[in-house]
Amino acid sequence: MSRQFKITLWTIMTAAMTCGFLHHLVAPNVMNFERLHIFLFNLCGGGTLLIYFTEGQPHLSIRGRIFLLLALAFALCAFLKWYTATLVIPLLLSIVIESVRVRNFGRCFPVSLFSAGESTSRKFHQASLLCLSLGLMISSLAIYNSEFAHWFILKKFKLDTFFLGFSFPISLISMAVIFSLMRKQAKPPIVFLKELSFWIINLGVIIFFLFILANWFIPQVVIATILFLTVALVLFLYWQQGLQSQQKAFLTSGILFLLVTSVTGILYILLAFSATYDPEKSLPLLRMHAFTALYGWNLSGLAVISRRGDFPIQLHSQQVILLHWLTVFILCPLGYFYPFAAIFAVLCYGRLLYLLLFSQGLVDPGVISAKARVLPG
Repeated sequence: MSRQFKITLWTIMTAAMTCGFLHHLVAPNVMNFERLHIFLFNLCGGGTLLIYFTEGQPHLSIRGRIFLLLALAFALCAFLKWYTATLVIPLLLSIVIESVRVRNFGRCFPVSLFSAGESTSRKFHQASLLCLSLGLMISSLAIYNSEFAHWFILKKFKLDTFFLGFSFPISLISMAVIFSLMRKQAKPPIVFLKELSFWIINLGVIIFFLFILANWFIPQVVIATILFLTVALVLFLYWQQGLQSQQKAFLTSGILFLLVTSVTGILYILLAFSATYDPEKSLPLLRMHAFTALYGWNLSGLAVISRRGDFPIQLHSQQVILLHWLTVFILCPLGYFYPFAAIFAVLCYGRLLYLLLFSQGLVDPGVISAKARVLPG
């Protein structure tokens, strides 16, 4: 990855975090930075890294640069509520993503997702690209319906709901990396559990999203619980089957973030449908859920794919992971309510990103490379 691309990513992702705290300076009813906060990280940073990782080139390709520019334009237009432009740009972004997917996976229709011969890692990888392109197309439809056509009224079928739609592809590519760092040879029960994990995660999130739109309580709790158990299964598989590598520390930490996100998500659903629900009182839980999902789990995966080919890198993994948890789990939720903590959150996050992106690709003493022995058992 070129230094220029690293600087671009650092700037975009740090700006994303900063936008999450700008309500301390500008009241949300005057100017709401929430869309920039989410879209800059998930769509601009995450989507661009997804293309970079898929194409496997040393530098960001022309497609990747076009996607980044269009994604930045979409984030800005959505923020400024220029809805005519936001109808067209997602469709162009979807075309770019689909061109990358077809070029690297061979067919327009994703037949390999249903093939027993395709690895779980590649299935997650293709599903990530497909999910992003479909999410972009549906977001355009949601904007047209809510702002222009008004064909049907669904409270949550709007652009802001697609925060999840743009976050899920990042989760899937993180899963792809996790499964790629497991043993290639596995016993039939393990192969079955890998395949089961793939389908539960993909179908589960789609069904969960539909239940959110329908505002159904019990089905949301059931699906969210199933997804939590599946994430726990992925953690077990990765612990047992994962290759001993520096990446394993970051990805294991990421899965733990995802488990926390799952628990806070279930708690928020229970709270939101309770008779004593108060949006103000539930805001701390919601903020913790959002920060651990976005800057905890998603960042863990993006950090690994951004440095593909560089591992092992020269940094103290435990210290960086500790800084990650301190920033995301403590400083960010506090920063949403207290400006002083927000300043520390942005500074620590900027430092974290710098370490992850710019550390030299030299082995850290005591770190075993990805080519080392497989964990026993």
